Amino acid sequence: MTLNLLFTSVISAITENETDVPGIRVNFEDESLLTEQESRNLKTCAQNLITIGKALQTYEKEHANFPEWLSELQPKHLTNPDALICPADEEQGVPILSYNTDPNLPVSYNYDCDPEFYQQWLKHERNVYADANPIVRCPHHANPDSDSTFVSNLHLNLSFSNNVYLSDAFWHKHPIKMYGSLQAAIAGYERALQLVPDDPHFFPFYPELLRLYTEAKQEKDVENIIKSFKSVMKPHGEDIMRFRDYWTLVEMLKIVGKHEEALQLLQHLEKTEQENLFIRSIFREIAMIHEEKGNTELAKAYSLKADPKLDLIGKPAPEFSLTDINGNPISLKDYQGKVVLLDFWATWCGPCIAEMPNVKKIYDTHKDRGFVVIGISLDNDASEVRDFLKECELPWRQIFDGQDGTLKKLFQIRGIPSLWLIDRAGKVISYKTRGAELRKLVDEAVKAKI
Repeated sequence: MTLNLLFTSVISAITENETDVPGIRVNFEDESLLTEQESRNLKTCAQNLITIGKALQTYEKEHANFPEWLSELQPKHLTNPDALICPADEEQGVPILSYNTDPNLPVSYNYDCDPEFYQQWLKHERNVYADANPIVRCPHHANPDSDSTFVSNLHLNLSFSNNVYLSDAFWHKHPIKMYGSLQAAIAGYERALQLVPDDPHFFPFYPELLRLYTEAKQEKDVENIIKSFKSVMKPHGEDIMRFRDYWTLVEMLKIVGKHEEALQLLQHLEKTEQENLFIRSIFREIAMIHEEKGNTELAKAYSLKADPKLDLIGKPAPEFSLTDINGNPISLKDYQGKVVLLDFWATWCGPCIAEMPNVKKIYDTHKDRGFVVIGISLDNDASEVRDFLKECELPWRQIFDGQDGTLKKLFQIRGIPSLWLIDRAGKVISYKTRGAELRKLVDEAVKAKI
């Protein structure tokens, strides 16, 4: 079951078979894709979001701004506190980690619209997307595409215009869901690009609009949008800007099947950008194109250039002997015969914090079956790590490695979160798996015998 198939079957224009709450664009007619309980949960959650949306609209009219927390809608604007709880939320609004959560009431929904943040960026984004972008999101609904590594759950989104639509975690990648139809999405993104044609923050509009034109078979517009992007990209800017623009162009060329042209552009970058911080990403993209072209050996060679750690899969993990954050000796040898998860993270890393509830659930499930977690912080300040650990009460041992520490170099860490799963024989299973796929791999590793 693919996520796109679920979207095709579950989301459509409003029909008589849908829930009777206005503004919801979620169709639950195909019960073969979801269990009866999942379908009921989605309906109830969608109704909750519409209720919250109406309360937010009333609040905004009264205050010319939004509340810092959703709980502030109670009791004047939101009389039913149950509307803040998604029935699919196993924790019923009580987070596993207390980090950045509503301090007043249990709340299932993600909300990042405090007045200060709204003034700085979200107000501009809201104008560009014409109120189609989310203000409240629910991440608690199971994704039938359960093998997804990074996106384990569906997200039910409440837009500023008080519509509800499904997406994966990357809502901006689903304009048809946002606007309700292919032609509405095209009109929405065309309007947006008229507002911000040369704003680098919104360059992702170009490939997304190209996808829409391709789906609508608007061939003339397909060629024109590529030309438009070439006219605003900055091929001679600073490293990060130049790379971003080339990368967007490569993505657009791949969308329209111009793989050879994309490959030539990447090979040019390979020759001219050897010292660029993003050279490994260039190698990775070249590997993907060679894979698509059936050039297996070249694809493998470039994959190893992109990430030499691939060669460690199935081999013994690097050994280390250090002290943990409390000054006690800790060594990988201490855990021989156990399944070990090394979690490289930092307090400033949003994705790291977002993955921690998943890791905590895995730990609670398997801690009595020979499974251990070792956190490895890449923060600058050990006191910040201690404060975070005290607040979140993570039960596993922690190593403070710093931003340029021994373990970061030993394990070739270039980005976090990086979760190294090591089997009972001390061999590397994976080093970049998250979400549902991590749960699956840990379950298999715990069951396996040496």
